Amino acid sequence: MQIVCLDLEGVLVPEIWIEFSQRTGIPELRRTTRDEPNYDKLMKGRLALLAQHKLGLPDIQKVIAAMGPMAGAREFLDNLRQSFQVIILSDTFYEFAMPLMQQLGMPTLFCHKLETDAQGFVTDYRLRMPEQKREAVKRFKELNFKVIAAGDSYNDTAMLKEAHAGILFHPPENVIREFPQFPVTLSYAELDAEIRRASNRI
Repeated sequence: MQIVCLDLEGVLVPEIWIEFSQRTGIPELRRTTRDEPNYDKLMKGRLALLAQHKLGLPDIQKVIAAMGPMAGAREFLDNLRQSFQVIILSDTFYEFAMPLMQQLGMPTLFCHKLETDAQGFVTDYRLRMPEQKREAVKRFKELNFKVIAAGDSYNDTAMLKEAHAGILFHPPENVIREFPQFPVTLSYAELDAEIRRASNRI
C-alpha cells in the first residue's frame, strides 16, 4: 500500500502569508519557510507583526476567503486520489485552511491550531506535535505504507528525507542547491509523472 503526502501552501494553494502581506502592505509578512527554516522564529515574528499592526484572525480570514487553490490544483489532486491515498501535511492552521480544503474536495489534512483572545487577536500557536510532517511519514511507514512525499520549502525537506521517495515542487533556488538529492518538478503534470515513477520504483 502506498500513501502520497503533499505540502499545502506553495503546492496546492498560494502562500497565505504572502497574500496577506500584499493585501496589508506589510512586507515583513512575506517571509515563509522558503526564507526562514526555523519555524518557531518565523511564527513568533509573524505574531509580533500582527500585534504591532493590530490585525486579528478575522482580517486574515477575509484574505483567505478571497483566495482559491492554484490553477490546476483541484484537477491534479482529484486525479491523484484515484490512484493513491493522499494526505496533506501542512504547517498552516485549521483556522486558515478549511475554506481552501472545501475548494479542494476536502482531502485529509494534518496541521496546527491558533489561539485567539476575545477580540480575535492571535495570541499564540499550538503545534500538533514537533516535526509533525516527518513524524507522520515515520508513523505511516510503521503501519507498512510506502510513502511518497512532495513539498516546496525547507520545512518539507525532513518529510522528503523520511519518505521512501521525496520530490520537490517548484522550490526556490536555495532549496534546490541545498537538497540536490530530490528531483525537481515545475508543473502538476511533471509532479504527477514523478509520483507515478516513484510508485513503480519503491
